[in-house]
Amino acid sequence: MKLHYRELGQGQPLLILHGLFGFSDNWQSHAKKFAEYYRVILIDLRNHGHSSWSDEFSYDLMAQDVFELCEDLNLEDIILVGHSMGGKVAMNFAQKHEQLIDKLVVVDIGIKGYPMHHEHILAGIHSVDLPNIKARRQAEEQMSAHIDSDGVKQFLLKNLYWKEKGKIAWRMNVQVLEREMQNILSPVPEIEVGVPTLFIRGAMSNYILDQDIEAIEELFIDSEIVTIENAGHWVHAEAANEFSDALLSFCLR
Repeated sequence: MKLHYRELGQGQPLLILHGLFGFSDNWQSHAKKFAEYYRVILIDLRNHGHSSWSDEFSYDLMAQDVFELCEDLNLEDIILVGHSMGGKVAMNFAQKHEQLIDKLVVVDIGIKGYPMHHEHILAGIHSVDLPNIKARRQAEEQMSAHIDSDGVKQFLLKNLYWKEKGKIAWRMNVQVLEREMQNILSPVPEIEVGVPTLFIRGAMSNYILDQDIEAIEELFIDSEIVTIENAGHWVHAEAANEFSDALLSFCLR
């Protein structure tokens, strides 16, 4: 699949893969900063953002999509950054195309499988009465019955757009993403990777626990883990300066 992407800066390519229910817009602020040093390529994964929808959805397919983009743009020696689901895509890509990667940055996701924990988000998404709402404010009010976090609501609301006059729609393919949730939460394949890798986790997140670190280091044999205090799963948004400092200090070595 040909993915939608946008570019900033020049130099060594740095590709950023967003997480579940996200898209490239979520990373614009960081991209502007990273573009002072790199050719930043912000990518919308399939069924997200401005990229096409498909009934087929898996980490293998998403990694293949990214590889196709690398081929189309003649990219090599890349720095690959992925958050959450995008981090799993990045790890899958590294397992298949290690020769293309200079450095890998995985943001607040481990290699293990995760139990279902998106029920309230899906309930909030389904609560939005798309045919009848006239403003995002109405969608926010409807989601509030299921989602307490203002940050999560604003994150989801970015996916709403005017498909045509008077008709609002989601940019994400909710039906397929919900259907494939168990696949999205599945563990990373047990294939060793030698690429220098940085795992960045939020101290208030439970996605990478202390007891997970040994298994991560056994699979990603040249890896290190940085913990950002006062941040949860959306560490890049909740502690933006600390996050960008950690990433750049690793990538610019």
